[in-house]
Amino acid sequence: METFADGFGRRFRYLRISLTEVCNFRCVYCLPNGYQKVAGPALMTPLEIERLGRVFSHRGVTKFRLTGGEPTVRRDLGEIIGRLSALPGVNKVAMTTNGWNLARHIDEWAAAGLTNLNVSVDSLDPEVFHRITGHNRLNSVLEGVERALELALPNVKLNAVLQRDAISEGFAPFADYVRTRPVAVRFIELMRTGDNVALFEDQHVPGDHLRQWLTERGWSPCSRGADDGPAIEFSHPDHVGRLGLIAPYSPGFCDSCNRLRVTAAGKLRLCLFGDDGVDLRHLLGSDDAAPLEALIESALRIKPRGHRLAEGRTGNTRNLSQVGG
Repeated sequence: METFADGFGRRFRYLRISLTEVCNFRCVYCLPNGYQKVAGPALMTPLEIERLGRVFSHRGVTKFRLTGGEPTVRRDLGEIIGRLSALPGVNKVAMTTNGWNLARHIDEWAAAGLTNLNVSVDSLDPEVFHRITGHNRLNSVLEGVERALELALPNVKLNAVLQRDAISEGFAPFADYVRTRPVAVRFIELMRTGDNVALFEDQHVPGDHLRQWLTERGWSPCSRGADDGPAIEFSHPDHVGRLGLIAPYSPGFCDSCNRLRVTAAGKLRLCLFGDDGVDLRHLLGSDDAAPLEALIESALRIKPRGHRLAEGRTGNTRNLSQVGG
């Protein structure tokens, strides 16, 4: 069976599944006032997520990423990891987390089948971290990262949103952090959403700032894997780890798109910054995969070539907790 593909010949081997819109942090660029509960459909169950994953793995997806909101607020997270990791052909089950509960549960999640871990750490300065996230938990988060490294998870990364205030101390602290740790730190350009226009205009920093800093200090771009996300990572002979950049405002960013997204309520999002989505939920109550495959194939025919962020068009994405970034 061929891999799912869209009308532009892009093939999809990577699926991001949001487990919840709930997040317990108050990051200034996403949920500065905290998560506000709204009425909506129930979250997908572990069985529904397994059925979804089974169809995608049958069609060539080898990597799943669990996102939120904050996925670790779900008590059934270990079960979900286990169900996905057991699917035929799946070799990576990843998670993106704010790390608030990482030190306590990373052993459990690793045992269930978690292979890749991304932890949001916008600054290594405790005061700046507190100001951005609303929580004074940097040390606890980094303890969880260290435990993940002790467990020898094959792929541990930190995500830092590129913000003017957050990088006032420069990139050197993160470069020092990866000097002796096999960790990739990826800086993500701040993206405009429906709720953060003023912050975006004040804090957006083009990714070229980081590229120039890296080039001037002898960092070189690395080759990419088939199921890698959009990051361009850089290595240096004096550092064990890597630094990277995700720059959605750069020309051609969407040309190599290899990932799809499903929301916590079971909607297939064809673009992070698109409008609405295609509801798959009504087909997840059965083990019959054929109707679900057909619906996904039909939806991919209307996947756009790229987002329109450069035009200030963010679709109906109010904030990134809706679909997990």
